[in-house]
Amino acid sequence: MTPDVLVHLVEPAQWRAALRQGSIRPGPDGFVHLSTPDLVHLPARRLFPGRRDLALLVVDPRRLTDPVRFEPGHPDDPAELRFPHLYGPLPTSSVVAVVLYRPPTPVVLPEPSDALARALTFYTSVPVRRAVGVGDVPGGVAVLDPDVPSSHDNNRLLLTAPVDAAAVEAAAEEVGGNAGWPQRAALLAWPDAGPVARALAARGWNAEELVLMARRTELPVPRPGAGAEVVDQREVHELWERSWRRGLASLGDRLDAVVRQLVGRERLNDRVVAVTDVAVREEGRVVAAGQLRVDGATAAVESMLTDPAARGRGYAGAVLARLLGIAADAGCDLVVLEASADDWPRHWYTRRGFEPIGTTWSVDRPA
Repeated sequence: MTPDVLVHLVEPAQWRAALRQGSIRPGPDGFVHLSTPDLVHLPARRLFPGRRDLALLVVDPRRLTDPVRFEPGHPDDPAELRFPHLYGPLPTSSVVAVVLYRPPTPVVLPEPSDALARALTFYTSVPVRRAVGVGDVPGGVAVLDPDVPSSHDNNRLLLTAPVDAAAVEAAAEEVGGNAGWPQRAALLAWPDAGPVARALAARGWNAEELVLMARRTELPVPRPGAGAEVVDQREVHELWERSWRRGLASLGDRLDAVVRQLVGRERLNDRVVAVTDVAVREEGRVVAAGQLRVDGATAAVESMLTDPAARGRGYAGAVLARLLGIAADAGCDLVVLEASADDWPRHWYTRRGFEPIGTTWSVDRPA
């Protein structure tokens, strides 16, 4: 009997190449080597000894169209063990999640039907795969990128197991102090993290509750409005810059440097997931935009933005509809996003088929 999920261990660069091609092709022996979750440590030790920077693809076998046969593995493996071999390409649309493989840290695999687990995996896996440095901390990992120190998303703790406020603060201070972070930041991504976030707020941290929302692409995809087109990401930079300058005007002399970093960091995402930018123009100028990040069968909507002078004209709806269509064409069955719990956009997304599935907390304070 085939397990609920199968797995395939790859280097992140190999997975990114597969996203471009749409599949992982069979090797010289005519099949793709898969594994059951309880046996993946055997090929990991044999093929990638000591590696902690690998991606574990979580495959839904029901999405495979070519045969899977359980056969003997490597001659050094116990003779009674059988490994699943896929006699055909492994479609990227069969990969419901990409999990970090960092032994001896236990691996938690989301079920294909668990939208919350898949969303949390996306938001805690992508930052690690794009990071320059990764370190273990209580409750999770720290990601670091010295090229963009002002970006919280690229320099913070990603915590998936419960820790108390003192532990968060201590880890952020140790890592951030050693790395020269201008801020201390963390994502609290375990269930019921609210009390810890509020405890940090009492210690002087900023704490924002983020609602995770999901939309199944089996829902009808709205027709994109006129003018929503796929663009080169550089065409969106001016809109991003205008937005960040308005929101960060209080930085004074630091503003130019910080905005350059925030724009520059965006290129890093396309190194690990498939990124598509969609925009609407008025008189040749981009006035609304959004981004889709595809990671196998899961996609995330990011960077939805409309210039204040162009609001109320339906541009955001047109951009979102185009992004949803791209996700469906890529074979994604789940589209996720993060929305502030205290702001109106989450209600706007609800009217367009997204449902709340859980929450995380983003916390930060100046160094």
